Amino acid sequence: TGSPAVVSGLCCQAAFLQGSYLLRRPPQTSTRLPICHSSLCLPRLVSSVQAIMASTAGYIVSTSCKHIIDDQHWLSSAYTQFAVPYFIYDIYAMFLCHWHKHQVKGHGGDEDGRRRARGSTWAVVRGYLHKEFLMVLHHAVMVLVCFPLSVWRQGKGDFFLGCMLMAEVSTPFVCLGKILIQYKQQHTLLHKVNGALMLLSFLCCRVLLFPYLYWAYGRHAGLPLLAVPLAIPAHVNLGAALLLAPQLYWFFLICRGACRLFRPRGSPPPSPCQTQD
Repeated sequence: TGSPAVVSGLCCQAAFLQGSYLLRRPPQTSTRLPICHSSLCLPRLVSSVQAIMASTAGYIVSTSCKHIIDDQHWLSSAYTQFAVPYFIYDIYAMFLCHWHKHQVKGHGGDEDGRRRARGSTWAVVRGYLHKEFLMVLHHAVMVLVCFPLSVWRQGKGDFFLGCMLMAEVSTPFVCLGKILIQYKQQHTLLHKVNGALMLLSFLCCRVLLFPYLYWAYGRHAGLPLLAVPLAIPAHVNLGAALLLAPQLYWFFLICRGACRLFRPRGSPPPSPCQTQD
């Protein structure tokens, strides 16, 4: 129906405008938090809220669709319309975070610094794209490829779309971990518990998600798991592989961070290949 799309559009516009306002607004003089802290925390809070909404919508859709191919739920199309402008906003928010870091490092503190910052805008953009290339590419693919495919699927496969939305379960833990690191809380119990939950949720909801989807289709079609890739179109396997590849890379980074976090004190430091970003 039209009303869910209208509501989702209004909610996304409100989130975008509020997030942009908070990112642009300078912190009050009474606060003790530097500008980079507030500008980095706010987008992560927005991302966490979006992730909770996405995973909730995905759970509702996936559990409501008994027939994994033909059953439909209105949330599947409504939330994809909400997610597209969110991904665009998130690219913009990540750039603002990178820009604030650039200014805090001494590129925009005085008038000369501000002039240098304006002159080096393209350098900041290049640095941002170099640092966040994989994330920007992921968001761009979501907007330019996955959204059109979700529109052209003719109402089929809401179950699979709902499962894909549940991949966002791990995002709040990722965001909280980054915030705790930002405030130098790496050695607290909260950070260790959050790290374990992040590792588990990322493994289950992002890495093992794809074998589960293949298994679900195999159960529906009466095929063993290993026979499913041969029974579905090649472009479906290619798309799944392209979506899985960055998840495996990010999971590797999470595992490397977990090894550092839970390494006993006094153990030798990691080798250079382990510490290289």
